[in-house]
Amino acid sequence: MRILMVAARCHPFMGGIETHIHEVGPRLVARGHVVDVLTTDPSGELPVEEYMRGMRVQRVRAWPREWDLYVSPGIYAAIRRGVWDLVHFQGYNTFVAPVGMLAAIRGGLPFVLTFHSGGHSSRLRNAIRGAQQAMLRPLVTRAARLIGVSEFEASFFSTRMGVPRERFVVIPNGAAMPAASPTVKVDPHLIVSGGRLERYKGHHRAIAAMPELIKRRPEARLHIVGSGPHEADLRRLIARLGLEERVTIASIPGSERQKMADILASAGLFVLFSEYEAHPVAVMEALALRRPVLVSDTSGLGELASKGLCRAVARDASASTLAAAMAEELEAQRDVPDWALPDWDACARVLSDVYDDVHTDFLSRRSRHRPSLDGIPSWPPATKARR
Repeated sequence: MRILMVAARCHPFMGGIETHIHEVGPRLVARGHVVDVLTTDPSGELPVEEYMRGMRVQRVRAWPREWDLYVSPGIYAAIRRGVWDLVHFQGYNTFVAPVGMLAAIRGGLPFVLTFHSGGHSSRLRNAIRGAQQAMLRPLVTRAARLIGVSEFEASFFSTRMGVPRERFVVIPNGAAMPAASPTVKVDPHLIVSGGRLERYKGHHRAIAAMPELIKRRPEARLHIVGSGPHEADLRRLIARLGLEERVTIASIPGSERQKMADILASAGLFVLFSEYEAHPVAVMEALALRRPVLVSDTSGLGELASKGLCRAVARDASASTLAAAMAEELEAQRDVPDWALPDWDACARVLSDVYDDVHTDFLSRRSRHRPSLDGIPSWPPATKARR
């Protein structure tokens, strides 16, 4: 089957959606599918087309360069001129998804949507999420399947968008990581906080807890792995608290999986004090390497904690409470069980089954009638003729 995956970003960028595509796409190719990836490049500096692990990656320009809105009319044109059996939209929270879904509908292409929802550091963007979801509903309801990466996400969007829960399929992200290098040993004093450097990810909360933690565990250190717009603020906080010798920040390219595995495997504790995560890849990777994990009790993080995979603390926990919890976890030196976690092979297998079902249903419906475009606006928007 010819599959087009559409996302605002993919490798070489780092993040949950980027990792999902990088892991699932090649596995779908191995199962006999032809997989193309359509994504954006606000910088204009990346290749317009390249092949990556058996997938053809096409990039179109997006604006503005400095923000994460990803306004990209080229998405619409690329979908309309291509030939695919099915389109899979990866992520819903930029302009890429609605423009792409509109193109798929007007082109008569069946499509599925994985929400891959996350938080945002902007209060304005968070405030308008409800309106955004309501506006997307006419497009979202035209999807052949809706996919949540957790039970939390599926239930959340079923309620928010008024879509029956039975229209959702839950397909968790995988947790596979390379085995740690033979020389890597666990450092019982090292805490790792991983994820994009956005305020909602909560890295600043881990930093703020360090002075109290050091009183309890004098040798404790914090290493933050990631990159993003909040880095300067985090470094200023580190300097203000006098933690330059105790807290470090570094990014790792998404392609350097062994380096990431070694850092995670060396951690005495992995933390993620995020405000919102649907099914965090970073946490799953830490669990895959059998590292203890401490998270905020919210969204998909709370779901993982409810399954006994990690420990959760209140979302609004104070710095002293977080310090106490981190100290307890470091002192416990927990032996994390070798859980049967979701893996990328299973993720790709279930996705392939969903694609087959959607394609079969589409062919059956097409033989009976053509899909209606009622209520779906045209693109580009029609302009009134001047007098």
